[in-house]
Amino acid sequence: MAAMLGRNHSSVSEFILVGFSTFPRHLLPVFFLLFLLMYLFTLLGNLLIMATVWSERSLHTPMYLFLCALSTSEILYTLAITPRLLADLLSTRRTITWAACASQMFFSFTFGFTHSFLLTVMGYDRYVAICHPLRYNMLMSPRGCACLVAWSWVGGSVTGLVVTMAVFHLTFCGPNEIHHFLCHVPPLLKLACGTDVPVVAKGMGLVCIMALLGCCLLILLSYAFIVAAILRIPSAEGRHKAFSTCASHLTVVIVHYGFASVVYLKPKGPQSLERDTLMAITYTVLTPFLSPIIFSLRNKELKTAMTKTFLSKLHPSSI
Repeated sequence: MAAMLGRNHSSVSEFILVGFSTFPRHLLPVFFLLFLLMYLFTLLGNLLIMATVWSERSLHTPMYLFLCALSTSEILYTLAITPRLLADLLSTRRTITWAACASQMFFSFTFGFTHSFLLTVMGYDRYVAICHPLRYNMLMSPRGCACLVAWSWVGGSVTGLVVTMAVFHLTFCGPNEIHHFLCHVPPLLKLACGTDVPVVAKGMGLVCIMALLGCCLLILLSYAFIVAAILRIPSAEGRHKAFSTCASHLTVVIVHYGFASVVYLKPKGPQSLERDTLMAITYTVLTPFLSPIIFSLRNKELKTAMTKTFLSKLHPSSI
């Protein structure tokens, strides 16, 4: 990543991630243990989902293919952020090199936007399944699903590359303290100097807002058609069955965009670093932690398959 970007003529060769350094020192081991447990649970939960889908032939459907891709993006997203966060919580030297900072920004944006694109694809899958069930196999063919997943990854990679190249082609003259626990765009732009910084800031804001709002609007449109179709189902049992297939995805969407809106749409003004840091934790650590829990508990078919696949091996007599 750093080789692709090249080095500009910045006088800054490394940054200091301020992050949790402003918190009382006795709280840092508590944060470390809490975030470590959440991180391990996130990895375990997503790996469990992927293993269940892989082993159960009844789950070899487009919806669960997309869920596996979503779990992969979440694992990679947390790998790009959380290990560094955990190391810095126990370290007194929280420096990160220019190249490592650029790499972290690229991978976190790539996997973060891929996650949003995959949530949009999953919304489209539910729309086709409920609104056009007779055309589902044709519209969601294996090749079509593979293309949707591939384009989600391509879209995430392109967005991550554009954002990272735009930010790291700026000149950083100092100071070098990033008021965050990861290399994020707004605090980095505050360290850049030059006449093109306002243009880059507006451009990056526009790219991110268009991508996220575009995904959000497409998901809302899908669910508008889904709700209209469900309301036309005559039986209450049929309506409940149709909505239950969307419940886990809709819950994850609400959590994902709810926390993101709290962070990115908060009113501008003087904010404490501690408050901003804790708010950022909601979408970097908490959201990936909640996602596998929601899919496991709210999706009856997946929960049954998990029980059949794993608990039956541990306690054969109980299943």
